[in-house]
Amino acid sequence: MSDAAPTDELLVSQDGAIARIVLNRPHARNALTFAMYEGLVTQCLRIQEDASVKALVITGAGEKAFAAGTDIAQFRSFETAEDALGYERFMDRVLGTLERMRVPTIAAIAGACTGGGAAIAAACDLRIATRDARFGFPIARTLGNCLSQGNLKRLSDLIGPARVKDIIFTARLVGAEEALAIGLVGEVVADAAALAARATELATLLTGYAPLTMQATKEGLRRLAEEAAAPEGEPQPGDDLILSCYMSRDFREGMEAFLAKRTPDWQGR
Repeated sequence: MSDAAPTDELLVSQDGAIARIVLNRPHARNALTFAMYEGLVTQCLRIQEDASVKALVITGAGEKAFAAGTDIAQFRSFETAEDALGYERFMDRVLGTLERMRVPTIAAIAGACTGGGAAIAAACDLRIATRDARFGFPIARTLGNCLSQGNLKRLSDLIGPARVKDIIFTARLVGAEEALAIGLVGEVVADAAALAARATELATLLTGYAPLTMQATKEGLRRLAEEAAAPEGEPQPGDDLILSCYMSRDFREGMEAFLAKRTPDWQGR
């Protein structure tokens, strides 16, 4: 997870007071590489310092996916406990940067929104989706890894612990109408064209309101939700759970089975 220069896999633009970041790997359903995550952090920090920006829209290229999680091939180099814990620390930094943005953030979601993509959407302030959007963390069916304490807290705050268990245990994807009913998204629109228009309309609305009110609300809620963490460099809550999954035979089997397009042989070890 080293620093990486921006590439055409992450498109950034600004229209007036509205900044946009497009996750741009449509051939891979916008699955995120580590370089894309780093680029997202870099661009969020840049936007954070740009007083001309008053709202941020994040979306995926094409109509098939917002983002279908982390590119699975990125995990093939994982060998040690440091690899596993380092990845989750890295993701906490990515999502924490997004959550700490001074401007309101909108996830405009079409198609698949899974794994790391769903985590990015959950870290945004507002979420709107097309009717064909699907959300989930199908890791019990695919990789056999787990979510960090931070990601579990984000999801639980949005939809409650019982629904988090339902979604993760069953590895099912939640449709747009159900997502609206349980509070995972705030609005559903017809299609990708309507999504782009509504995202711009909503972002424009927010740029006209008191920025300090929104900043204070965001930061106040973040502080209320923040779980007490150990000092940097010390073991964090849930590290044992992360290692029990990422260092397992099942995680390696899940990754290789996913890449080979076969059913994993889970052993529970």
